[in-house]
Amino acid sequence: MRWLMALALGLAIATCACSGAEKPEDDIGVLFVGNSLTYVGNLPAVLDALASTNGRHTSSEMIVAGGATLTDRVNDGTVERALSKGNYSFVFLQERGGDFMCGFGPKVCEDSRRSLESLAAMARQHGAVPVLIGTYQGDPGASEEIVQAESKAALASGVDYISVSDRLQRGRSSEPEMEWFAADGMHPGHDLILMEALLLYEHLFDGPPTNSGLVVDAPMYSPSSGLTPDLRSASAPAPREGTPFGKRYDSDRVARLMKLLW
Repeated sequence: MRWLMALALGLAIATCACSGAEKPEDDIGVLFVGNSLTYVGNLPAVLDALASTNGRHTSSEMIVAGGATLTDRVNDGTVERALSKGNYSFVFLQERGGDFMCGFGPKVCEDSRRSLESLAAMARQHGAVPVLIGTYQGDPGASEEIVQAESKAALASGVDYISVSDRLQRGRSSEPEMEWFAADGMHPGHDLILMEALLLYEHLFDGPPTNSGLVVDAPMYSPSSGLTPDLRSASAPAPREGTPFGKRYDSDRVARLMKLLW
């Protein structure tokens, strides 16, 4: 009887050890704060799908609105409220395109820098790591300028910076047929969103993902989807009819973008 009990106990311990080894990592809570550059093509959902495909787990939420600035989010308190209620490990911040290079005047430029500092401080106070996601410019000269301006603002605020415009320029040169822009020629296309998701994944997990294909089961928001600056999950239904649902990226597409980046 003692032998049987010892055997049973040994099997139970072995089973527990095995289950513990196979248990996936805890979810990483991610908060995106941005505008249509963030939600067109649903960057948060693409990141979640990419993580899941690679055996990782991110749970992304977003506070976004068309044409929104970081200053808008400081003034309305939405980010502070979300951080107080949520459990986020990272806060990804994305400014309106051109603001850091004073494209809308010196005051807007100054406001952007102050707001980045303020939101970064909020994130840290709630135990999250703030990260600035870059924007982009089509002209090569302006592209270099925006990367420099964003990099300088990130350095001054003590936040990590993920540049986008320089990588986009490289992609348009080497892979001109890829879907870099949406139909309007201004907002990000599906391949640009995937490229950004790859960069964010590398930042979160200290290494690139595999080149496996992925399926995104979430709305593919457009500029006209009518998103308002309310906290919403990456897979939340679109507020307006006509927003397409779901996107499939095949392994060849992922591999081509990874080769471009690394």
